[in-house]
Amino acid sequence: MSMRNNARTVELAVRSVQMQTLDDWEMVLIDDGSTDSGASIVEALADPRIRLHRGTQNLGLAARLNQAVTMSKGEFIARMDADDVCFPERLARQSARLQNDPTLDLVGCHALVFNDAGSATGLMCAGLDHELIVARPFEGFPLPHPTWFGRARWFRENLYDSALMKTQDQDLLLRVFAKSRFCALDEVLLGYRQDKPDLAKKLRGRLVFAGSLLRYARTNGRYGAAIAGIARHSAKAIVDAVAAVLGLSRYAQRSRFHPVPQSVDLQWSDLWRKLNGSGPVKSCVE
Repeated sequence: MSMRNNARTVELAVRSVQMQTLDDWEMVLIDDGSTDSGASIVEALADPRIRLHRGTQNLGLAARLNQAVTMSKGEFIARMDADDVCFPERLARQSARLQNDPTLDLVGCHALVFNDAGSATGLMCAGLDHELIVARPFEGFPLPHPTWFGRARWFRENLYDSALMKTQDQDLLLRVFAKSRFCALDEVLLGYRQDKPDLAKKLRGRLVFAGSLLRYARTNGRYGAAIAGIARHSAKAIVDAVAAVLGLSRYAQRSRFHPVPQSVDLQWSDLWRKLNGSGPVKSCVE
């Protein structure tokens, strides 16, 4: 986990890992030059399984994840962000999947999208098998980055491009999908925090991934497919921009998520109450 100015959210993220049914873990948490009290909040949890490194500079997510990978000691590496939440069975479920199938390098899962109030707003679904995940590499890979759980060897052999400030995960998958094996569990095991759509961030991400597509084409000669992929991302960027102008950004963003099953919403509400020690959470599920 890398964090930058996440004092408001990091405690819940860490506590969700402390609540895992699989308790044999270490957390490598790197503070990416924060100016808030996030590191002090983590230190106050006083958990010997947490290895906190205070970075004095803002190097970016990709550089910090590469650093965390080199610092890690375990056989497997799980990803999450400092404003997200793990469901209690996440580490147990994903580690079991890797242990049962030695051909796999990386396992993801579905993610429940929630806002700052803790209300579920949608479901971000992952592709369940390798063929589905890599079916349209120039359009993107349906494998949410914060849900990644992979072999440490794979992460060390396939580092993130530290020069990229956005879509580092999609760039990495694009570079290695032909020599790797992915899958995802048909389970919701992570809560992904998104309080409101960030159009500027999304547009920057599409631009950065377009550069990744061109670099891939130069290496593999697939210029036609790369250009087609860039055209699709450009069309989606135009739709996002029009939605923003019309004030429909939130609706357009929610329309890309799947509805949250009632059973999952109940699990989430119970987890949120336990993490916050509060009463019932209002649901946004329709």
